[in-house]
Amino acid sequence: QVQLVESGGGLVQAGGSLRLSCAASGSAFIIGAMGWYRQVPGKERELVATITTSGSTNYADSVKGRFTISRDNAQNTVYLQMNSLKPDDTAVYNCNANTISLLTARRNDYWGQGTQVTVSS
Repeated sequence: QVQLVESGGGLVQAGGSLRLSCAASGSAFIIGAMGWYRQVPGKERELVATITTSGSTNYADSVKGRFTISRDNAQNTVYLQMNSLKPDDTAVYNCNANTISLLTARRNDYWGQGTQVTVSS
């Protein structure tokens, strides 16, 4: 079993910055791609950014040039640096990790509990 613990959300004014962190813990697993998604009430969850183990990244068009995803493989942690925040960025942000069990070789998908980001105008 893998646990993902997020931190770093909060309230910020438009134009401000926040940095989200997500640390994975557990035993006997390998982490593959990690990512951040967000959701607002009444809407579907949307991809924000993903990053592979080798550092290849992918961003939603709405955040390109403003958000940066990075990871520390030694710490099993993924980060999301969010700059020039807009009110439309307000959402619950969830961390995601693709894993492979060293015991069963099964692939699994894990999600964090979510962290609220609120951007005021």
